[in-house]
Order: sequence, then C-alpha cells, then structure tokens
Amino acid sequence: MKLLIIGGGGREHAIAWKLSQSPKVHEIYCAPGNAGTAFENKCRNIDITNYEELLDFAVEEKIDITIVGPEVPLIDGIVDSFKKRGLKIFGPSKTAARLEGSKAFSKEFMKKYGVKTAEYEVFHNPKEAAEYLFRASYPVVIKADGAAAGKGVVIANNFEEAKKCIESFMIEDVFKGSGKKIVIEEFLDGVEASILAVTDGNVIVPFLSSKDHKRIYDKDQGPNTGGMGAICPNPYCTEEILKEFEENILKPTLKGIKEEKMDYIGIVFFGVMICKKGVYLLEYNVRMGDPETQAVLPLMETDFIDVILEALNKNLSQLKIEWKNKYSCCIVAASKGYPEEYKTGFTIRGIDKVKSKVFTAGAIFKDDEIKTSGGRVLSVVSIDDNFSKAREAAYEDLEKIEFKDMYYRKDIGN
Repeated sequence: MKLLIIGGGGREHAIAWKLSQSPKVHEIYCAPGNAGTAFENKCRNIDITNYEELLDFAVEEKIDITIVGPEVPLIDGIVDSFKKRGLKIFGPSKTAARLEGSKAFSKEFMKKYGVKTAEYEVFHNPKEAAEYLFRASYPVVIKADGAAAGKGVVIANNFEEAKKCIESFMIEDVFKGSGKKIVIEEFLDGVEASILAVTDGNVIVPFLSSKDHKRIYDKDQGPNTGGMGAICPNPYCTEEILKEFEENILKPTLKGIKEEKMDYIGIVFFGVMICKKGVYLLEYNVRMGDPETQAVLPLMETDFIDVILEALNKNLSQLKIEWKNKYSCCIVAASKGYPEEYKTGFTIRGIDKVKSKVFTAGAIFKDDEIKTSGGRVLSVVSIDDNFSKAREAAYEDLEKIEFKDMYYRKDIGN
C-alpha cells in the first residue's frame, strides 16, 4: 500500500512513523515532511505543497490513501478535490471542517445540538466587542474565529488585556483575516483534556485521553502556543468523566454530524474542560493534535492503517482499538522566542544519543546536518509502565540534545 501524508510537523512525523510499522504499508510519501520523516523507515519526502500538484502526484503515483495532517488544507477543501478525482483521502469535507475553521460556526453547532459548552457571544465589529468587554466579568476568553495555528485564544484578566487582544486580532489583523471575527466566551475554571477520536460518519470511537500543556512557560504562564508537551492518558479523565463526556459531548456531536449530513470521515479532536460543575467542550479540531499525537500514537496497539481503512469503509463499529497498558510523556523543545520572533538555522546535536523516540517538527536536513527551521523544533517521547519513569526518561534524553537557543518547559506532567 502506498500512502501520502500531507504536512511537515511533529504530528505528521508521528503519523508516518506509526504507519511505517504496518506490514500492509510499503511506501510513504511525506509532503513536504521534515528532517525526521526523511530518515524514517519506508518514508520519502517530496517538496510539494500546492494542492493541485499534490492531487496530480497522487494520481500519477497511484497513491492508495492520502492522510491530511494539518487543518488548513482540510478547511480549504482538499478532501473534496481528491474525492472528485476518485481518490481515497482520510479527512473531513470542507463543510465538516468548518467545525474547526470557524469558532462561531462550531459554537452555533454545539448550541443547536445540545453539546455542553461555555456561554458565548460573536462579534464582527471591534467597537461593539470593546463595549461588551467593558461591561464583562473577568477573566474572559477571546478566540479568533478562524484557524490561527493554536495561537488564536487569549484569556484576558481585565479590560486592558481584552482591549489589547481586540486591537491585535481585529484591527492589526495579526492572523490575516482569521481574527476579524471573534468569539468571546465565559471563562471556565478547571483542567483541560484532549480527546482524539475517529469517525466514519456513523460512529465516533475515542482514542486514549491526553493532556496538552499550552502555555510557553512553567506553571502555565505566558502566552498560548501550539503545545509545549503532552501526557497520555490524562489522569483527570476518570471513567466517570469519560462517561459524562460521551453523554454530553460525543453523542450530541455525532447526532449533529448525521443531521447536518456532513461528509465526515477522519479525526474529531475534542478539547474539553473538566470543571466542578461538569465537563464542557471548548473546541473541535478536525485533525489530530500536536503534540497530543506524539503522546497518543505510541500507545496504540492496533495497526493504525486498519483504523483508517475501517473509517474509509464506514465499518468502524466492527473495530476494537487496542491500547498498550502504559504511560507516555512528550516534551517539546522550541526555539527561544517562540511563539513570537525566533531565529533558525542552528545545528541540532545529540539525537543519536537518545533512547526515547524523537519526532522532529521545525527541523530540516541541510548540508549533511539537521538544523532548526521553526518554532517548535522537536519532541522527545518516552513510554513506560510507570508514568514517573516515562517522564524522567523523556527529560533525561532531552538533556542529551542541544541546539542554540533551545528552550523547553521543565514541568510537563507535574
């Protein structure tokens, strides 16, 4: 079986690594991939990012299945284009991808189908938003309506912070259109959980829960990032919590997907908040999370290609996904200055000394060296029967890796 994976981050490296372990998979093309996928078994990087060129490549190379990693191609409708050419592709349609592509649309969807979520208001006008925020109780959550690479959410503790956020999102337009419309939500106090799941449009099957660490600094300080680390399973996701999640979030979501007749075959990512007064849905993503994927997939016992095939065949109800009875800890190493300005082009050393699995993200292979090329550079993932040992091993291995201006949190999984 020949596969095409679209994307070049740590999530895509983890997907490629997991799929390469299947005896059913013989060749994997990563577009564009990164330094890690370039050396992964059965994998080959191709320098193509244009959707039409990817489509032509899939036809010419007789690709059996295309897997879309990041959200932007899904929101842009790449799945619809591939299906029109009769190609198999794992991901939701453009219509279904609006669940991530528009925060306002997703909140309206939640409200319509009874998904438990925070109270909210939608604003197109910065002056009206400012007037609302002047009267609001703090803290509040302000979200850019469109895709913003995990950085479009701000928790404002007072009016000055809220006003600054509106100016950045709506007037300065830092997200190039994605923040022109915003959603203002009530702040929910609790513990976050990420629950990846797979759907064939008939059922939704959850994966193991995980816990992302969004803020750049220790003790959850500083601005939100794409994610600085993750652990799996999430210790706060007890059987009772997962049962409540299924009743109040998963089931009504599936009902909505069916009633809206969404063409949805792929991943549903539920970002939830566990509060004293219940489990609330914060957001949908229509693809796997990063770095949650790096923490979750190493614990999957079932062949991942079987999960994808059964989803495409609308036969997920017949598949039981098996998991290792272990724990994983994923720690992200970033470039100093991320998520704001940072420098790249620095040589990465020490990966060959590491026992844990290293997934690269913002890294390229150039001049016979692996060099930094992005904000989140790589992640180190360790698994063990004991979570403390997994965490300890991940940190020990991360200390063996070095590049100029390397930064990572010291409290992932505390």
